[in-house]
Amino acid sequence: MIPTGILGGSFNPAHNGHRRISLFAIDALGLEDLWWLVSPGNPLKDGANDMAPLAARLASANAVARHSRIRPTAIEARLGTRYTAETLAKLVRLYPHRRFIWLMGADNLAQFHRWRDWRRIARIVPIAVIARPGYDSLALRAPAMGWLKRFVRRGGALKKWTIWSPPALVLLRFRPDPTSATRVRALSPDWPSSLKTHGLRDPVSRRLLP
Repeated sequence: MIPTGILGGSFNPAHNGHRRISLFAIDALGLEDLWWLVSPGNPLKDGANDMAPLAARLASANAVARHSRIRPTAIEARLGTRYTAETLAKLVRLYPHRRFIWLMGADNLAQFHRWRDWRRIARIVPIAVIARPGYDSLALRAPAMGWLKRFVRRGGALKKWTIWSPPALVLLRFRPDPTSATRVRALSPDWPSSLKTHGLRDPVSRRLLP
């Protein structure tokens, strides 16, 4: 079984903050790979007028992930899934030789109860929550945490997560990175135009991106 992390997001665009937390998680959890799941669309952000095309976001993720064990993927577009629970269920079936763990920031845990079938997500794969400045206390008081707190594992046995039976949740702490996609877009609003997207292949499925 290949220990594989999954970090989902819009990556609009990907930036060094994503890279830093990913490299930290790879080391802390003993991951062979960490997939950046570049979402075709976020149901909680539908209607956002500053969302770049999927190909541009995947290209930005490829550039930031270079020379690491991070593998960006837009596989959700091929699977035809819209919600994380559906995606994870299909990935577990498609890649039986991998053991997946879902990674998310404390800001996402704070709104996790708004996700479709969030309890199902917790029952499919273990979850690692990465601290985010200003969100930690809010996340610990979140409605979802009221249910998840009974499944919290000690941080001293992080690399044993592959033998945990979900639901299982672990809290990861590291020096925060202030970088944000919002700030990157403000500084470079035309960032998609600088990326080559023609003939772009998905690093996981190896298929051409439509």
